[in-house]
Amino acid sequence: MAVVGLVALASCGKKGPPTASKPGKYSSTTGIEYNTEKGMAVANFKKIPEGPGLVFIEGGRTVLGSQEEDVTMSHDNIERTVTIASFYMDEAEVANIHWLEYLHFIRTDSAEEFYRSALPDTTVWARDLSFNDPYVTYYLRYPGFRYFPVVGVSWLQADDYCTWRTAKVNEGLASGEDSKSGKGGLFGKKKDKAAAAGAEGTATAGGLSDGKGGPSIEKGNTLPNYRLPTEAEWEYAAQALVGTQEVNNENQEEKRIYPWDGKSTRNAYGRKQGQFLANFKRGRGDYAGIAGSLNDGAMITDYIYSYPPNDYGLYNMAGNVNEWVQDVYRPLSYQDVEDLNPFRRNGVGDPADKYDKKGYQSLIDDHVRVFKGGSWRDVAYWLSPGTRRFMAEDSATATIGFRCAMINAGSNK
Repeated sequence: MAVVGLVALASCGKKGPPTASKPGKYSSTTGIEYNTEKGMAVANFKKIPEGPGLVFIEGGRTVLGSQEEDVTMSHDNIERTVTIASFYMDEAEVANIHWLEYLHFIRTDSAEEFYRSALPDTTVWARDLSFNDPYVTYYLRYPGFRYFPVVGVSWLQADDYCTWRTAKVNEGLASGEDSKSGKGGLFGKKKDKAAAAGAEGTATAGGLSDGKGGPSIEKGNTLPNYRLPTEAEWEYAAQALVGTQEVNNENQEEKRIYPWDGKSTRNAYGRKQGQFLANFKRGRGDYAGIAGSLNDGAMITDYIYSYPPNDYGLYNMAGNVNEWVQDVYRPLSYQDVEDLNPFRRNGVGDPADKYDKKGYQSLIDDHVRVFKGGSWRDVAYWLSPGTRRFMAEDSATATIGFRCAMINAGSNK
C-alpha cells in the first residue's frame, strides 16, 4: 500500500502541487488514498457558491478614519493604516420587499412571538410637528415603496435577518432549487425567539448537512453566514479607492472625502453635471430642492438603486439611510485596534464600567452599536465614510437601515 502511495505521489508531482480544487487522489503527506473505506472523504470543490445580492470587494491596505474636520469634537475615529481581507457585500440596502419576504416566511415557520419581534417599528415616521402620518401606514407595505430601504429596524432585528437569510439561501442550495422559491424555514413553529437566536450557531457550523451527502463546510457547497459588515469593512467599501489606483503602483496617491471623486457632493462631469450624488439634507429645511428643478429629488428615502454606484458597484454608501454595522461603539485610537481586519466586539478592552451611563455622564455601554453613512435627514458632513455615530442596539429610527456582508472563504483575493 505504501509503495502504491509513493508511486501516486510521484505521479502527482509531475502534474504540479495539489490545490483546493485538485487535491489529487492521494494524501500528499501520508500517501493514503482519499475517498476509500480507510481514507478521508475529500469532496470535489470548484469555488464557493455565489450568494444572491452580493458583489465582491477586493481587500487591501487603506487608511481608515475621518477625512472631515472633527466638528463634533468626539475624536473617535483617528486615522490609522489597516488591511482589510476581501469580502462580499450587498450591492444595495435591504429594501422593504426583502423584509416583507422575511416576514412572510417566518410567519409560516416561526413562533408568533418571533414574528411580532421582527415587525419594523413604523411609528418611527411619526413626528409631533410633522404630517408624516401616511408613511406610518404606507411606507413598509405599499407597492410603490417596495424598493425603498427598510427602516424602523433595530440592530438586533437586522442581525436576526442575517441569520434567517443564511439558512434560507443554503436551504435553496441544499434542495437544488433557486433560493427565491425555497420552502420551509429556519425556525420551527414550536421554537421561540431564544431558539431563533441560537440557530446562528447551526448556520455557522454548516449544520444544514443531513449527514447523508447534504451541504457542509467540508464540501464547500454551503455559503458562509450573511452578516452585518464590520465597521472597517463598511468604511473600506465606501471609500472604494480601488477606482483611483493605477496598475503596479504601490502608493495610494488619491483619497476621497466621499464615496466618489472630488470634494463636492455634486456631479462634476457630463450631462448630469451639478446633480447631487446622494440623498441627503441640503440645508435647514431643504431636503430636495425647489419644484421644477428638484435636485436630489427625495424628500425622504429613495429607490435603493438611485444615484451612481461607487467603484465597487455599491449603491448609496452615502446618504439615503444610515446603515448598521457589527461593531459595538467605542472611541478609537491607534492603541486599541488591530491593524488586520479590525473589529470592536463586546467585552474586549475599554470596558463598559469606565463609562458612567447610570449617572447619565455617558451613553456608552456594550449594547450600543455603530451606524455609518448619513441619511436623507442628515447634512453632508455625515456622508463621509469616516464619520460614525452610535445608538442602542434595540432602538430604531426612520434614518437607519442596513445591508449584509459575507466573508470570502478560502481565498486571499
